Amino acid sequence: MYTHILIATDGSELAQKGVDHGLSLAKALGAKVTFVTVTEPFPMTAGASAAGWVAGTNDIARYEQGQEEFATGLLAKARAVAEGMGIETETVHVPDRWPADALVEIANERSANLVVMASHGRRGFRRLLLGSQTVEVLTHSNVPVLVVR
Repeated sequence: MYTHILIATDGSELAQKGVDHGLSLAKALGAKVTFVTVTEPFPMTAGASAAGWVAGTNDIARYEQGQEEFATGLLAKARAVAEGMGIETETVHVPDRWPADALVEIANERSANLVVMASHGRRGFRRLLLGSQTVEVLTHSNVPVLVVR
């Protein structure tokens, strides 16, 4: 059945429910797990220069460093829990990408046969409905997707 489960996480409370569910499933099936977190590109708006502020090289570098530190800590925590359960684990941080694109790509590259993810992420208003990134993964994934709410 499922031998390699890709579990997506963004560090949110809901994503943790997906991590917990994915780990329980992996443990029951004896499956390998790949944890993936994706950090989005530096937020730039078209009107930034009109407002009098334009991101400089240092701003972008600090943002990227902060995202890397966040991802490293998040993935280390997930890995420690999985290894404590006796589950074979890999971690992947994909910087500067939109989550859906990266998740579908990693699932294919790593030959995962199930993707587990939360119904929505950390994005404010979009949380009201099924998250846009989740819909994109459901639409484009070649493997089954388990959406945890």
